[in-house]
Amino acid sequence: MVYKFRVILDAEEDIFRDIAILAEDTLEDLHNAIFNSFGFDGMEVASFYTCDETWNQEEEIPMFDTGDIPGEQKTMSDYQLSEILDDENTKILYVYDFINMWTFLVELAAIEEQTAGTSYPETLFSHGEMPDEAMDKNFEADNADDFASEFEDDLDEDDLDMFEGDDSFEDYGFEENWN
Repeated sequence: MVYKFRVILDAEEDIFRDIAILAEDTLEDLHNAIFNSFGFDGMEVASFYTCDETWNQEEEIPMFDTGDIPGEQKTMSDYQLSEILDDENTKILYVYDFINMWTFLVELAAIEEQTAGTSYPETLFSHGEMPDEAMDKNFEADNADDFASEFEDDLDEDDLDMFEGDDSFEDYGFEENWN
């Protein structure tokens, strides 16, 4: 079977590629097809993320095993596309280059029979030019306010009164030392 994906750059303008790839190919093969179709050099680290129907990020599937115990974490090359995506689970996120955070929405658009004489993966359609820079991302945890309040110590100005009139600090002659 052939999986046909629409890979959309998360940007203000419509920039996407339609890619056909075999269902038994791996996520690593899809990663290669994506960075090639968008003109990246492939020298940066990337990850896929499973997600729900509204694109909320779930489990990370990295290029390399970054776990504490070698071999414990599965990577892109360990997953066939058909293991992750099907008629019900059609969406996955792809992030390329964790410095610039190029983020792509990858959606399985169709599952079709393989066409004889066609080599896969194949870029079927290309729309839009890549911008020079990735869009700025604002990553914030759902519970960011809860996390911040955990560290509030309820100090106010009156609590700092204990330092008033304390002359035990030595004057090291700040200005004189900058000659």
